[in-house]
Amino acid sequence: MSLQGKRIVVGLGGGIAAFKAVQLVRELMRRGAEVRVVMTEAAGRFVGPITFAGLTGKPAVTDLWAEDYAGEVHVELGEWADAIVIAPATMNLMARATSGQANDAVLATLACARGEVFFAPAMHHRMWSHPATQLNVRLLTERGAVVLGPVTGPLANGEVGEGRMLEPDDIADAVESRLAHTDDLKGTRVLITAGPTHEDLDPVRYLGNRSSGRMGYAIAAQALRRGAEVTLVTGPVQLPAPTGAEVVSVRSAQQMHEAVMSRFDRFDVAIMAAAVADYRPAQRATHKIKKGGGLKLELVRNPDILADLGAKRGSQPSVLVGFALETENLEQAARDKLEQKSADLIVANEASSGLGQDTNRATLVDASSASPLPEMSKRALADQILDRVRALLKHPSRKPRHEAERGAPN
Repeated sequence: MSLQGKRIVVGLGGGIAAFKAVQLVRELMRRGAEVRVVMTEAAGRFVGPITFAGLTGKPAVTDLWAEDYAGEVHVELGEWADAIVIAPATMNLMARATSGQANDAVLATLACARGEVFFAPAMHHRMWSHPATQLNVRLLTERGAVVLGPVTGPLANGEVGEGRMLEPDDIADAVESRLAHTDDLKGTRVLITAGPTHEDLDPVRYLGNRSSGRMGYAIAAQALRRGAEVTLVTGPVQLPAPTGAEVVSVRSAQQMHEAVMSRFDRFDVAIMAAAVADYRPAQRATHKIKKGGGLKLELVRNPDILADLGAKRGSQPSVLVGFALETENLEQAARDKLEQKSADLIVANEASSGLGQDTNRATLVDASSASPLPEMSKRALADQILDRVRALLKHPSRKPRHEAERGAPN
């Protein structure tokens, strides 16, 4: 009964995967949740509202104008729900949700949501890969929604591709994980780096990489949601600042190194998610470099922030997390980095998965294990990382710094 006492609205879009919502409702209820169902008119073409009335004991909401609903049902459900789960989330439904429409029961309830919001997309693989859909997914995620899936598998027309809705048990797991983590990091001080660094060649050019910063920002957002005090040291990105975080903007690796090292002693956890440039130009030109023949650049090493933190913390009870982006020998490279940088956890990504994308496929490597994870949203991965951080903080050898300060003799 892991969702005991939780109130969840399941909203259905009009897609063939709507039949899976029956199993999702049953699974959420089996775990202890109280469930209400809202449906678009199109969803009713695939599964009838009477099915959900039989399961939940409450009528499924299909019409905002129905006379048997007292008051404004979308407002009441939006306020009532700890979470709203849209499954299936069709291309059309997500597009309308992104644009702020509220012209049916599902969208109007979403517009009044006070709790967590989840979308479980289901559509043909070409619809999923369409640029408009990908833009809408990014916007929904940036606004705080969790997008679960889709996965690659058989589709309704017999083709195989990415667009199949996540299985109901997996959706229920994700909802349970998110709802169970409220305030479990309350009072913990977390320092996070995010984004690329830009190493200037001249006043208009720089050396950089394709990091979007979304992973670090997702970790910051999830840490804040779980009650942590967050400082985010960020390179140049095009992302809104997480509400509630202290944000320190930097440009170069040297600036990020200085910002992190000068603050580290105040934190319980340091998560180094930034894609920091390994090298910078030995000299920065004061004027724009003109075209000519060949151009040779002399590069020098940038400071290694993770290694310097590992060396600095000594016996301090902090938790140190690093990231490894590799093209081969992923696990071994992560384990080498774990030992060389004196880190507690390395989040290892293949270069083809995660950099600049909306999802990640990662392996979490610590001193005793390596845990490969399936492809998931950056926010879902952020929670996986924070789960591991929470476990490390509970180790007898560590105590959050604020607790140690309170317990220190006068």
